[in-house]
Amino acid sequence: MTGQRVEIPAHDGLRLAASVWPGDPRRTALLCLPGICRTALDFAALAGRHAGRRRVVALDYAGHGESARAGEAERYRPEALIRDVLDAMAALHLHRVALIGTSFGGLAAMAIGVMRPGALAAVVLNDIGPHIEPMGRAAVVELIGSDPSFTSLEAATTWLRQRHPPLPALDEAGWRAFTARTYGQAEDGLWHPRWDIRVGQQAVGDAAGAPPDLWPYFHSLARLPLMLVWGQESHLLTADTVAAMRRARPDMRVVSLPGTGHAPTLEEAPVVAGIDGFLAGLA
Repeated sequence: MTGQRVEIPAHDGLRLAASVWPGDPRRTALLCLPGICRTALDFAALAGRHAGRRRVVALDYAGHGESARAGEAERYRPEALIRDVLDAMAALHLHRVALIGTSFGGLAAMAIGVMRPGALAAVVLNDIGPHIEPMGRAAVVELIGSDPSFTSLEAATTWLRQRHPPLPALDEAGWRAFTARTYGQAEDGLWHPRWDIRVGQQAVGDAAGAPPDLWPYFHSLARLPLMLVWGQESHLLTADTVAAMRRARPDMRVVSLPGTGHAPTLEEAPVVAGIDGFLAGLA
């Protein structure tokens, strides 16, 4: 199910794109934020289940998907991307949302919990928490900082499947669809990343600097209904961190996926059931 594409000017005029699915304006809207090398395309299936009942918005960060590429790489620093999310929320009249954030999108959710707590009604964190393993961070930078320029979708699928953390829920067709959401065919006939590869160093690499202590950000979600999706083989989110999160939030719902790496696609059957049940409790 394809949403309506809308364009929003960021504070500096850079064009941001989002996919919007209409829904009952009396119910809490759903804001979907992808990972740092992902796009709004990842949320089409989820939106298809919830559109009509509630408004659904999936955002492409600057330098991602249908959003404009920045002239200067520094424009992709985390604080700028999070400010873009707040700009988009204001422009689209998303005054209070249930937020589903994959990886970096979950970090953005925690930041919004500090910066604009009244804007959040509930949060789903997809494979991210208040402690990020350094080795996992390096692996992300390596994956998203290169453009292999594939000659075909089949070649891209083979390459990605060999290097991506395990996603056992995906069959052959699933991997092909996942790859098509990761790479797009350009005018040169080759398949390129759907993001500006300069994003890696600026958002999560050395240029981004050492990450702050994220536990206060996590604690900013204390008053909210909270759910965690965790791939047990994640290189970013370990069992120790999940255990600490559970101690801090005993009421946090957790969907745990054995054999799954970073990050779950949100189309796994236990995740679908978990998110749909979680959202069903929201007005």
